[in-house]
Formats: sequence, C-alpha cells, structure tokens
Amino acid sequence: MQVNINGIETRYVLSNEGGGPWLTFIHQLGGDLAVWDQLAGYFRDDYTVLRYDVRGHGATAASPAPFTIADLAGDLAALLDALGAPATHLVGMSMGGMIAQQFALDHPSRVNTLTIADSTAASLPEARATWDQRAAAARRDGMEPLVPATLERWLTPDFRAAHPEAVEPIREALSRTLPEGYAKACEALRDFDVRSKLADIRCATLVVAGRHDTGTPPAASQAIADAIRGAQFELLDAAHLAPVEQSQRFAALLETFLERPV
Repeated sequence: MQVNINGIETRYVLSNEGGGPWLTFIHQLGGDLAVWDQLAGYFRDDYTVLRYDVRGHGATAASPAPFTIADLAGDLAALLDALGAPATHLVGMSMGGMIAQQFALDHPSRVNTLTIADSTAASLPEARATWDQRAAAARRDGMEPLVPATLERWLTPDFRAAHPEAVEPIREALSRTLPEGYAKACEALRDFDVRSKLADIRCATLVVAGRHDTGTPPAASQAIADAIRGAQFELLDAAHLAPVEQSQRFAALLETFLERPV
C-alpha cells in the first residue's frame, strides 16, 4: 500500500488479522519493511501490525531536502494519523531505534510500549567522519560497494553461512536503497543526540543488544536502558541485526514484554 506522507509517497504493509492493539516496526538504515516479515507473521494474529519503508528506503521516495531523525519521527506520526492509529507499541532496530526514541519523546501519549534494538542515543563525535564517508561513498559509487562490509557488521559469519535465505533479502534491500536516501539518512544519524532527554521517556521500555555488534556496541544500548526509568535490557547472541539473527528469542522477549501488566 502507498500513501502520501508529508509530501512523500510512502509504502506500508498493515496486517490486522487479529484486530488487536497496534504494533509498529521500524527498519534499519539501508533496509526496508521486509526485514520484519517473520516477526510480523508471528504477531499479526494478536496485534494490528504496521511495517513501513522509511523515506529514501525500499519503495518510499526520497525527499529532495535534507532531513533529521525528528523529521522521520514526524513521518511516522503522520502515517499513524493517516491510518487512524491513536497509539502503538513501537519497535525500532538500529536507525529504527533512533526514530523510535525520537517518536517517544515527541509523541509520548502515542507510545504504549517502546522496544529499541541495536541502537544508540547519539552518534558520538568520533563517528561523525564515518557517517560523512558513507554518505559520500553512496553518492559517488552507489550502494553496491557498501554491501559486503555492511553485511559483515550486521550478521555474524556463522549466521551468514547457515542462513543464506535470510541474508539474501537483506542484501537485496541494501543494494536497492536509493543512494541519495541512504546518504541523507547517514547525515541525519550523524547529527542525532537525545541523551539528555531519555529520562523524559516514561513508557515501559525494552532495550535489546547483540553481543557481537561492533558497529553499535552493547554498551551503547545499555546506556539507553540505564537512562530510562525501569527499562529492561537484554543481550542476545547476535551481531547488529539481533531481531533477525535471534528471531525466535527476540519474538519471545517481545511477546512477554508486550503482555506484562502496566
């Protein structure tokens, strides 16, 4: 399905077989909504599951102007408005986790619970050059040269060898990402910093990290959990895409978390 959100043609998939509470998944940089296919199938009997492509990713158009993570959180708010969703359980991975944090800060009444996977509350000063380099490389050479090193960061060697059926769709989505959309998202991530605001988040929060994540070390995710009152922290045997690599464990954690009394 396509809908115009803030002037951008946006792709989304809504699975509401269960007709239950809203549950929204936000993908990683260089990904698309398909990364959540397995988890959406797991939860759709009990929840109204929403997945969408962030601007400049998948089948969602890129915007001509630069944007911030706050703008991406605004896109989500407008999408929920268009679909008639007053509030949602929110799950974000990597870049999606940053968008989820921003959304929880900007629209606290619209977040039932918050789940953040493999993410950080800020891009540290020493990482700014890396984001600029990735943006420049995408604009100069396209996405394909970025793919091998990215997959090495995202998934452990054992998982890549054992599950090519899971790796290939992720590779294809990364390869198909619009270079300009990727570059602008890199620049948005470069400037993201909500560390001083995390204590304002009051909803129930689950933070998940991958033990072998070199791009976003577990300590960065642990810091988010430490800053949000009552947040639960879980470490999985995975690299950067823990909800993919440890999908059954992540699904079990999320199911328990969503069902716990408020």
